[in-house]
Amino acid sequence: MILSLRFSTAIVFTVLFSSHLKAQTTGKFIKASIGYGSSSSYYIEDYGNQDEVDVMGGGLYLQAEYVLGVKSWLSIRPYAGAIFESVDKDQNIQNQPQYKVTTNAFLMGGKIRICAPIPWVAPFIEGGIGTSIGKFETFTPNVNFNKSDVLMHIPFSLGLAIGRKHNFEIGISGYFHPAAKQSTGVFALGYSFPLD
Repeated sequence: MILSLRFSTAIVFTVLFSSHLKAQTTGKFIKASIGYGSSSSYYIEDYGNQDEVDVMGGGLYLQAEYVLGVKSWLSIRPYAGAIFESVDKDQNIQNQPQYKVTTNAFLMGGKIRICAPIPWVAPFIEGGIGTSIGKFETFTPNVNFNKSDVLMHIPFSLGLAIGRKHNFEIGISGYFHPAAKQSTGVFALGYSFPLD
């Protein structure tokens, strides 16, 4: 009985005061992000006795977003960025090809963010569509893709907006490139600068 009373009270307070909570302010911002990106193949590979074969590439990730805050919980985010990856050139796999998955490309597109209206630490989720212009390599036992091209990608992000004004961010993102049969995972830190 006491537990259900506490739960009911929490629900009432959440409904009554949710309009006073802000996850992100409305207006215009520029968000800059820097982080580490790592690409891998979509497919789970079967290497037999070669489980130690590393087919991932990794490197620097940079991105800028123009943020249009529509509501305290909703924003539209056109973005431009870049990812520069490489593989360890000292891989020494005897009598085996050097499998690798790398992305060296410029990224641009648009995302929509939905953010929980929680003070100081607000979780968010983002999704959208974009274009990648650059070189893509997916060389695994089952895939051989090596092209410099313009490819569609699908961005997806989860993270936390931190601080009194939620200017700092920490998050993980994925950029899925269906044509190259690879995805890029990113761990990044960001900061938003107000333009208003």
